[in-house]
Amino acid sequence: MTTTTVRSANHSRTLQLVHIAMFAALMAIGANIASFLVIGGVPITLQTFFAILAGILLGSRIGAISMIVYAFIGLAGVPVFAKFSGGMDTLISPTFGFILSYIFTAFVVGLIVEKWPSKKGFILAALAGTALNYLFGTNWMYAAYKLWFAAPEGFTYQLAWAWMAVPLPKDLILAVLAGLFGYRLRPIIQKYR
Repeated sequence: MTTTTVRSANHSRTLQLVHIAMFAALMAIGANIASFLVIGGVPITLQTFFAILAGILLGSRIGAISMIVYAFIGLAGVPVFAKFSGGMDTLISPTFGFILSYIFTAFVVGLIVEKWPSKKGFILAALAGTALNYLFGTNWMYAAYKLWFAAPEGFTYQLAWAWMAVPLPKDLILAVLAGLFGYRLRPIIQKYR
């Protein structure tokens, strides 16, 4: 192995670590930028947007790893989750399913983009990531309220989805913007990887 090859490999690994840390930090910012707005039991955040961008810009594997790092930072007690929360007790919160869904969202979005690297593919990947985030997170929230958390009076499956209808337009618009933004930015990032 030549010195140039070793330097190139080290540079690539260093850049991956920087990207992982950057998206973990962006998730922390996105979690709390507007988390004072709470509809039902769901804070309004920009996390879905950043999870989608992680998948688009970093790819399936590194994007998912960045979301895993974010989740572990929060579970370790650093207040990076919505409403400046963190700690192991978050595992049983009704919204922890959304935190888990960011890992799957980044991975699936990255996979779709890797297979269909067109503008349409990027937008469809972002919309699919939003759908996955909502499906996983909302079903977790419903199960948490029904099985181990005190459900609000009259809480039903339909009410859980009604709560999610409020942030849905924002998340759909941001998903399309993430797809378009990622389509323009990904070639630049790939050039330096």
